[in-house]
Amino acid sequence: MTRFGSVLNDPLIAAFFWSALTIAGYLAVKATYRRWPHWWLAPLALTPLLLAFAAIVLHTSYHDYIRGTHWLIALLGPATVGFAVPIYEQRATVRRYWRVLGLGMLAGTATSFISSWALATALGLNGALRLSLLPRSISTPFAMTISGEIGGAPDLTAVFVVVTGIVGAIVGEILLARFPNYSPLARGALLGVGAHGAGTAKAHEFGREEGSVAGLAMVLVGLFNVLMMPLVVACFRIG
Repeated sequence: MTRFGSVLNDPLIAAFFWSALTIAGYLAVKATYRRWPHWWLAPLALTPLLLAFAAIVLHTSYHDYIRGTHWLIALLGPATVGFAVPIYEQRATVRRYWRVLGLGMLAGTATSFISSWALATALGLNGALRLSLLPRSISTPFAMTISGEIGGAPDLTAVFVVVTGIVGAIVGEILLARFPNYSPLARGALLGVGAHGAGTAKAHEFGREEGSVAGLAMVLVGLFNVLMMPLVVACFRIG
């Protein structure tokens, strides 16, 4: 193990190893989740734990890991542009339900800001930690962009986003099991606004319409937050 760890000191080998392990681990966990769809097997939950375990065993720091896999994070840029697709595909839904979607977007954003602020206050978080927590209810590409612009730590924000998505998808599934008479629009919007990417994946398990609406709501909330977050931070005078 020591000999293998010394091999990883080579930047090229380390980049290839950690990139391959990240991709392979995610695909393996995703296949497992499809067969046994339990929340603790969700790729967003289990893959980071497996990678963290591997990093500890191989005595690899987070800095060394991210240095070898930064190109994966760079792909979030094109992914953000790709978010325009669900908006275009669901343009008829936007025109028909724009009032409902708008109110849901505003309510979800307000709830996200207030709950993040309250959580940061309860935990005694200030400065960069508080700013990193604020965008936690937005999909990762938008959240990391916002975090960097307002003075937070994008990498830390990504962790908060993943945790929020997993918890939101679990809570959303429980709520929909208790209230099964919600319309596909309501189910999709609930999961898309409350749990972004993880919620959208869960919405697709309910049906195609739910998944489409969840993806649309996730994108609209992300765009809205990109525009509004700097203003909110300025109003709260966070620094």
